[in-house]
Parts: sequence; structure tokens; C-alpha cells
Amino acid sequence: MNARVPSGTPRCVLVTGASGLLGGAVAALLRAKGHHVRTFQRGASDAATDEVLGSLSDPAAVRRAVDSMDAVIHLAAKVSFTGEWRDFVATNITGTNTLLEAATEAGVRDFVFVSSPSVAHFGEPLAGAGSGVADPDRARGNYARSKAAAELSALARDCADFKVTAIRPHVVWGPGDTQLVERVIERARSGRLPLLDHGAALIDTTYVDNAAAGIVRGLERMDQAHGRALVITNGEPRTVAELMAGICAAGGVPAPRLNVPGWLARGAGSLIERIWLAAGNLVHDEPPMTRFLAEQLSTAHWFDQRETREVLDWTPQVSLDEGMARLAAHYGGTGAEETS
Repeated sequence: MNARVPSGTPRCVLVTGASGLLGGAVAALLRAKGHHVRTFQRGASDAATDEVLGSLSDPAAVRRAVDSMDAVIHLAAKVSFTGEWRDFVATNITGTNTLLEAATEAGVRDFVFVSSPSVAHFGEPLAGAGSGVADPDRARGNYARSKAAAELSALARDCADFKVTAIRPHVVWGPGDTQLVERVIERARSGRLPLLDHGAALIDTTYVDNAAAGIVRGLERMDQAHGRALVITNGEPRTVAELMAGICAAGGVPAPRLNVPGWLARGAGSLIERIWLAAGNLVHDEPPMTRFLAEQLSTAHWFDQRETREVLDWTPQVSLDEGMARLAAHYGGTGAEETS
């Protein structure tokens, strides 16, 4: 077993999924703090000085990735509003278990599993909610169900010699974000971005720098955070309408004006998702609406951050208003960059 590294000492940390917006921010922050960072991803990165290329489905590649590491931050996942269950299982459940096995065999001491609040969101409004318990049977959508199962598997391995925490950043966004920001801007530009129930639902989001800092803080505070699941947000709930308007203003496109009843969007989302799945490889983009997405846009989901901030001894440093200003600066004040 690798000896536990004293707090504040530079560490050897494996970051999976570092090619994504949040994973890249986590890797960069760790390097800035003086840690040695190894990344594990499918494609080569110009920014990486120590990387292992491969997939979570390749146990040999996973073993190479964890070799000589004393900590792991696991962000790699299949993230999609729709898709076949077997594909989510392969990456999010089986892949995570492969990484957990390899990490314990290699003597890794600390493991941060990056999860999602959706693992404990069952379609009902969440107002000032705590973390809640992950439940793969009740979570909505294949992504949430698979992440819930993986989180439970990871936390079940928590022990004195292999400490595990689950950090759940909620709706992460920022400059360069293709999952939320670019889709909102592209659909608003083409007039395909409706508000559900007038966008009145109050939701939490997380600016990317805050999400990265909270995840790294989970590693730094592992003695306090292990065995727990902690939700991370900016702690500044805003209505969906206000958030959409802010993103659209930053990208130089009109804010959405079309309103659709939430009940109608949820029903239509279920139908559209079935059509998308039936089309298989003929459709490569995300569907315009799914039931899960409709629920996210029409029900409140904001969280009590007191436990998170106490356990991590941390507060977000970038406010939502500052984040929106940075987003506007990213687009140069002349409108959104063209997306391909």
C-alpha cells in the first residue's frame, strides 16, 4: 500500500475524463497547486505532460493509468439525455468498477468519484434539499440511473486504507462549455429554445471554476469527506428564464420567448426519446427534448449547501454574475462563436 500523503504535500493524482471542460479544469487546478497529474482519456491532449491513452473498457490500460498514483479523481462518463442502457452500463458502471478494482490493487489511497445530483432526483421538486441517497431504481433516465449505481459501488468500497468520496457538481457551465451553453445559444439562435412553464422553476447551477475547486477540495479534505456524497453548487438559485436569458445575452442571441406547458413537454419528451432510440445510428445529435430534460427545466432543484461547505471548509469564489461576465468576454461581445 502507498503511504498516506500528509495534507498539503504534492501528490500523484490520476484524472480521468480530463479532455472535458470540467476534467480539464480539475487537472489544471491540481497542477497549479503543485501536484503531479496524470490524465487518462481516449485521445491525446496538447496540455498533458503525463497521459495514458485508453478506455475504461480496457482493464490493461486502466492498470497502466493507476500505476504509481496515490489518488484518483474519476470524471470520465457517458453523459447523454438518451441512449441505450447497455452503453451507460459499459462506461458508467462497469468502467467505474474496473477503475476501482485497479486502484485498490495499485495501492491508491484516495478516490474522488464525480457524480451528479440527478442520482437522487426522482422527478419531484427539490427546494433546499440535502444530498439525498443515490437510488438507481428511482433516478430518472439512463445516465442518472447508471451514475447512481456507480456511486453506490464506489462508496461501498470506502475504508481506512481506501477512502472514497462522491462529489456531485450540479449543472456545470462556463466558457467553452458544449453541453449546456453552446446548445442553449445554438437553439436560441434558431428559435428552437422554449421555456417550460414560463421558466419559473428555481434551480442551482455551478460555474466551472467553482466545480473544479470543490472537487479538488474533496481530495484535500478526504479525511472529513470520505464515505459521504456532497452536492456542489454556486448556492445562488435562479429561475430557468433568468439563466437562459443570461446565457443568451452573453452569446449575443435573443432570449427565448416561446412558452410550453411543462406537462406537455414531459409527454412529448417521452415520445421523442422513443423515436430517437428507434432511429439508432441514424441520429447522432441529442434529441430536442426528453422527459428527463423536461423535468429538469420545469421543476425546482436547488440545494442546501451548509453540509458541503462545512465538510470541505470551502465556499465558491466566482459568483453567477461574474461567471456570466466571463462568458460574455469569451464571446467577445459580438455574439456566439459558430458551432459545427
